[in-house]
Amino acid sequence: MSLVSIIVTLASIVLAALLALLMIPVLVWLERRIAGLIQDRMGPNRTNIGGFRLGGVIQSFADVIKLVFKEEYYPSHIKTGKWLYTLAPALMFATSLLAFMTIPFADNLIIAGETFRIQALPVDYGVLWYFAIGSMGIIGIVFGGWLSHNKYSLLGSQRAGSQMLGYELPMGLSIVAMIATYQTIDFNQMVAWQSGTVLGFLPAWGILVQPVAAIIFIITVFAETNRAPFNVAEGESEIVAGHMTEFSAMKFAMYFMAEYIAMNTASAVVITMFFGGYQLPYLGTSELKENFSTLMMAFMVILPIFIYFFIKWMRKNNAVRATVSTDSGRNFETKVLSGVLIAMTVFLEIAFAFLMFVPGDSVFANVTVTIIQIAVFVVKLMMFNIFFIVVRWTLPRFRFDQVQTLGWNYLLPISIANIFVTALIIVGVS
Repeated sequence: MSLVSIIVTLASIVLAALLALLMIPVLVWLERRIAGLIQDRMGPNRTNIGGFRLGGVIQSFADVIKLVFKEEYYPSHIKTGKWLYTLAPALMFATSLLAFMTIPFADNLIIAGETFRIQALPVDYGVLWYFAIGSMGIIGIVFGGWLSHNKYSLLGSQRAGSQMLGYELPMGLSIVAMIATYQTIDFNQMVAWQSGTVLGFLPAWGILVQPVAAIIFIITVFAETNRAPFNVAEGESEIVAGHMTEFSAMKFAMYFMAEYIAMNTASAVVITMFFGGYQLPYLGTSELKENFSTLMMAFMVILPIFIYFFIKWMRKNNAVRATVSTDSGRNFETKVLSGVLIAMTVFLEIAFAFLMFVPGDSVFANVTVTIIQIAVFVVKLMMFNIFFIVVRWTLPRFRFDQVQTLGWNYLLPISIANIFVTALIIVGVS
């Protein structure tokens, strides 16, 4: 294995870990801020370190510190199976994290004639890996509910199990239709397929090619992640906290983090299979390389404009009323962040100016295109995570029997019919 191969592999693993783990405090912050927006309130915006609030993100790190140092509590009625009781949240956390590892963040990177996959786990059976690992998360919920010896916990785990029976078949069948369409189980090949167009002008995204399968998958993936309106296993207003009732401190935190990692993984799978993944509409990897100089010129123009309006927005929203005696360091924070953004913009402008004169098939161009595609992937990922959050704070929770009705009476027949229609179209075209 060459040095370049080792560096690219390690970089892909680190990137996957960052996108999976460091996204947790960001998603918690987004959850609170969007919930506040929907409920006509501010959300967390006071916690700070040296006057830096970062819009409220510091509150998420304060929560992490609180859970780390909180006392570990074991209910006295749990006499046997304590190791399994402790393992349950770790199992759910691990499965959620591992399911994320096969997601491609960019197209294959070519350096010195050698091709590298930008995946933490560079395999060509990503769909199978996601289903195999992702479906094991239910074991952590069942263990947590069963070993807690609490009726609310047991009800929560039973609900999770029954819900899985309701959504797993429609989810699997919707993916069968996508596999038949893409003719592959490799996530990277699925993204490459979506770089073309349909009807001559629409991007060949899965949501446009297979709208029925996309809708079914998106509905069922909400149930897969136990997010509202399918959070029947938790059911705060009915069964306290469901399978998490008897868990505290870091054991509770593992369940809590697993939910957000699972949501992030589900968002990554959805955008990979149905929204073009890391590809820009009409701009595949080859088009980016062919028009590399023009692209760098466009970035040089767009970036300063975007940063200007962002700083203007930040100054407006970081100010306090004139009647308030102190701004709690907000003015200082705004000045520092503005300086950092301006310095970053100047550095990137110099880099773009240099890259304008670089050939499109050079190593610099290949690496830059990879970075651009990673940025596109992250933007799409955040947009779908926001969609997850908006749905949670908009729709009421289903009853667990309604989940069964939705899955078996509606989604399953529609997904079967979609497979038949897909097969007829594929045979007819071929």
